[in-house]
Amino acid sequence: QLPTGLYKKVLVILHDSVLPYMNEPTLMMDFLTVAYGIGGAISLLALNGLFILIHQHNLEYPDFYKKLYNLLDPSIYHVKYRARFFHLTDLFLSSSHLPAYLVAAFIKRLSRLALTAPPEALLMIIPFICNLFRRHPACRVLVHRPGGPADMSEDPYVMEEEEPSKSRALESSLWEIQSLQSHYHPDVAKAAAVLNQSLSEMEDDISGLLELSAYELFDKEVKKKAVDVPLEFEQVRGLFGKKNDIFAEHFSLD
Repeated sequence: QLPTGLYKKVLVILHDSVLPYMNEPTLMMDFLTVAYGIGGAISLLALNGLFILIHQHNLEYPDFYKKLYNLLDPSIYHVKYRARFFHLTDLFLSSSHLPAYLVAAFIKRLSRLALTAPPEALLMIIPFICNLFRRHPACRVLVHRPGGPADMSEDPYVMEEEEPSKSRALESSLWEIQSLQSHYHPDVAKAAAVLNQSLSEMEDDISGLLELSAYELFDKEVKKKAVDVPLEFEQVRGLFGKKNDIFAEHFSLD
């Protein structure tokens, strides 16, 4: 057992400053699997080391995707290690051999959590979801299912279910992304509207969006050139602005 602060310090550097220099990196299996089960930021940081052991040293982790799925909570769009987490999640969900129910569960959970996410996170997660649809065409039933639920209470998807296979995600529809098409931020609404059209075969590059911050988003809006919009084509006369109004004879606006 290590203090939380020490766990974080170790896991941040473990994948690139420790594992490559070990004769037997598999000795870290127990440490990383325990850290992965702790939850929160520690689990997110353990993903880097686990990825190396799974990818390069044939580590088998039966409940890996179940735990990854349960790491998705409302804080995931706000944490300091968001870019690192979604970069690795993108890699883990890149295999075409994953079952459709599993990918659909990730899509639905990410979409449901997106309803309370900040704009800078939404501009990253919507292309992320679109890429999952490109890799796994069987999940497109979520977009093309006619007559989705009339309200949230009728959605068959079970958000509280920890087992992705029992979440009933494939029976649902992606009404969350449709609701984001009315988002107050125009860039988010435009990004969400992409699902109204047929998706291109080429995946979106999300690497430049992983670390997008609220400051960068605000700075981009401030630097936009303002367009002069005519507000009134006829000069106001009188109290109520009508040209031949009786009030215009007795009241004037100076």
